[in-house]
Amino acid sequence: MRAKEAMKGAACVLAVGLVAGAGAGCAGGDDGGAQGVPEVQLGEAEAVWAEAFAVVSTVRELPDGRVLVADPLGQVVVSLDMEAGVADTIGGVGEGPAEYRQPDAVWPLPGDRTLLVDLGNGRLTVLSPELEFGDTRPYAVMDPAAGTMAVAIPQGVDAMGRVYFRGLPGLGEMTDSAKIVRMNPETGDLLTVGMFKQPDVVREESGGPNNQNVSVTPVPLSPQDAWGVAQDGRVVVVRAGDYHVDWLKADGSITSGPPVPYAPVSIGQGEKEEWRDGRSETGGGMSISVGIANGDMRITASRGGALDDDDALDAYPWPEVKPAFFGQPVPVDRMGRAWVRRHQRAGSAPRYDLFDGTGVLVMSVELPMNRRVVGFGESALFAVRMNEFGLQYLERYAVP
Repeated sequence: MRAKEAMKGAACVLAVGLVAGAGAGCAGGDDGGAQGVPEVQLGEAEAVWAEAFAVVSTVRELPDGRVLVADPLGQVVVSLDMEAGVADTIGGVGEGPAEYRQPDAVWPLPGDRTLLVDLGNGRLTVLSPELEFGDTRPYAVMDPAAGTMAVAIPQGVDAMGRVYFRGLPGLGEMTDSAKIVRMNPETGDLLTVGMFKQPDVVREESGGPNNQNVSVTPVPLSPQDAWGVAQDGRVVVVRAGDYHVDWLKADGSITSGPPVPYAPVSIGQGEKEEWRDGRSETGGGMSISVGIANGDMRITASRGGALDDDDALDAYPWPEVKPAFFGQPVPVDRMGRAWVRRHQRAGSAPRYDLFDGTGVLVMSVELPMNRRVVGFGESALFAVRMNEFGLQYLERYAVP
C-alpha cells in the first residue's frame, strides 16, 4: 500500500510540472493510471457560456477567437464571443441557400472556411471566413468498392479538407467491422483507410423462406473500437481487444502502441442507467431515412428519439463488465494527442487517456463531473456540461 501511494504521489508531482495554469493535481480513477503516467485534473473553466444548448457534439474555434457551435435539436448555428458574452445567429431554419435543418457539426476547412453538416437537408455546406453560406453537396455518395450508397457524415476532417466517415461493408465482407472512408470533397473520390470493430449484436431469425423475420438487438456497453482524425490526416484507432492505439498513416503504414492494462468495471443497475442517460448527450441517437421525389433518391438523417425507461433496460443482453473506453469519436488536439474517454463506475468523474503519435499513453486527465470534450482550439479545450434536465452548457479550459 505504501509503495502504491508513493508511486501515485510521484506521478502527481510530475503532472504539476506538465500542466500550464492552475488546477493541476492528482486524478483518481477506479483502476488508476498506468505506472509512471501523469494523472491530472482539468481545473476551473476559463470561460462559461451561460445559455444552454440542446445538443453540442463539435465546436469550431475561429481565427479571431470566437467559437462556432451547431445545435441539431435547437436548430441553430451561432458564433459566440465567450469573453464578451455576445452571440450571433448564422443563417436560419429552412431548405434555402442560407438555411439548414438540424445543423449537426462544424469542422474547420483550409482558408479559414468551415464545413457545416446539415443533417435535415442531407447536405454538407461550406461557410466562408465571413460565415457566409457557399457551396453545398449531398452527404450521400456512391461507394463503388462496396456497391452501396454511403452516408458521408464526417467523424473527422483534416487540414487538407478531406472528410473521414464510417462506411458500410460491401458484399461478402464481415458485418462486425466497418470501414473508415476518406472523401476528397473536390473530386468526390473515396478511399478506405482502415477498418474498425463495431459493437456486438444479437441476431434472431424466425418464420419460413417466404416470410422470414430478422431482428438485430445491439449489446449495450459491448467492446468496440473508436477512432478519430489528426490534422495531418493520420487516423487513430483505439482497439478494444487489448486496449491499445493504432495510428494509420497516409502511406498505409501503422504505428501501434503497447496494450494498456485496466481493471474492468462490473455492470450493475447504476451502469445501465448511466448508459441510458448518456445517450442524450448526442440527442438520443441518429436515424437515417431514404425518400424518392421526382425519381431522385434523397437520403437524410436526424437526431432525437425517446430513451428507455428502467424496465426496458432489463430487456437488453448486457455483458458482465464494461469495456475499457467509450466507442465514440476520438478527438485529437493540436499537439496530436488522441483523447480516449474511459469507462468507469457509475457516478465517477469523467476521465480521458491521452496517447501520443506513437500510441503511448502519456497522460490521464480527470474532468469535472458531467463534462465531456467536444473540441479544441489553438490553446483551448472545449467541454460541455450536461445538467440533470439534459441541457448542455459550453465551457472553455486551458489544454493540459
